[in-house]
Amino acid sequence: MGYLDSVVSRSFRNEKAGRVVVFSGDRAHRGYLVRSAADELKIKSFLKMFLFAQLSIQLLGMLLTLAWMQDFGHDFGRHADHIFKTGGIFLVVYALVVGLPFFFLWRAYKKSFPNFVSPQDEVQVLGPNPNPRPWPLLAVVLISAGLLLFIALYLVRAK
Repeated sequence: MGYLDSVVSRSFRNEKAGRVVVFSGDRAHRGYLVRSAADELKIKSFLKMFLFAQLSIQLLGMLLTLAWMQDFGHDFGRHADHIFKTGGIFLVVYALVVGLPFFFLWRAYKKSFPNFVSPQDEVQVLGPNPNPRPWPLLAVVLISAGLLLFIALYLVRAK
């Protein structure tokens, strides 16, 4: 479980006030003091459980969606002729199979993490965000995928 440990350990940091946990998805620059090592272990196990559930939903949902898309693909015939229809169906199925359970898991997470910390232990966290969002990398990946899709659709056609 090295991956889960490394992801969860990024939520904890040492500040002037003491050991602080910063929950992902919470307001920026807000952390909570961790009072004891036992509390830290309890919070770490909660975060690992959430991360494992999140990864399971995404992986199993993606596999299920891809399996269903195989059945839809056979009904349409040649994939290149129906790429936008297949892509639209994929997005709808993925939103139902992965998006809906993930939404409910996220709601449960947001309601659960106040059970592990006290509002009186809230502290202002200064410095860089421990979990920066890779927006530039995401933009590059999406643009590259769009270019590859364009090349696949319009430049490589069977004559």
